[in-house]
Amino acid sequence: MTDLEMLKKKIEESGMTMIAISKKTGIVREILYNRLKGKGEFNASEIAVLTKVLCMSKMERDAIFFGEKIEYNATVV
Repeated sequence: MTDLEMLKKKIEESGMTMIAISKKTGIVREILYNRLKGKGEFNASEIAVLTKVLCMSKMERDAIFFGEKIEYNATVV
């Protein structure tokens, strides 16, 4: 199950709007919003492109999408 709060935090830290993320990932905006509301699960291609666009480490990706626990300490510059 996706850790939606951690994903939302990562999106917020990116500084990108949902429209920009939708355009960069190719994920339809409505689908992205629904996924973030817990309606449906992200598929493999969506996970891959979000990982790239949001500059996630493999550890962050695994914690967010696959439930592997990590300590998440983001530094805002």
